[in-house]
Amino acid sequence: MASTKVQRIMTQPINLIFRFLQSKARIQIWLFEQKDLRIEGRIIGFDEYMNLVLDDAEEINVKKDTRKSLGRILLKGDNITLMMNTQDVEIFTINVVVGCCHCCAGTSALELQQADGSGKAEEVR
Repeated sequence: MASTKVQRIMTQPINLIFRFLQSKARIQIWLFEQKDLRIEGRIIGFDEYMNLVLDDAEEINVKKDTRKSLGRILLKGDNITLMMNTQDVEIFTINVVVGCCHCCAGTSALELQQADGSGKAEEVR
């Protein structure tokens, strides 16, 4: 009887960003220390520091439920806390623990929920 091993393949963050670029998927980005603002757009370029060039970008104010068109922008990687496909916002619930990459002192749990069908994400401490 032959033994079979299941290999797990690790996905590098840069590979996921590259898949978003290739598929031209619209993504939502949660900003570091800006819990009321989100950025949505399509990745058209990035570098090893996770700096992103986004096309058709919009700033979303979660509290006011408003959207502001930004056009093409450069978003520095230091500002990114979470990145996901906008289709995933309404599909599932995700729990993510995020460590602060600058000081690693505090962590916060981010919970993404589709509440009332609105697909709004909220931060839980």
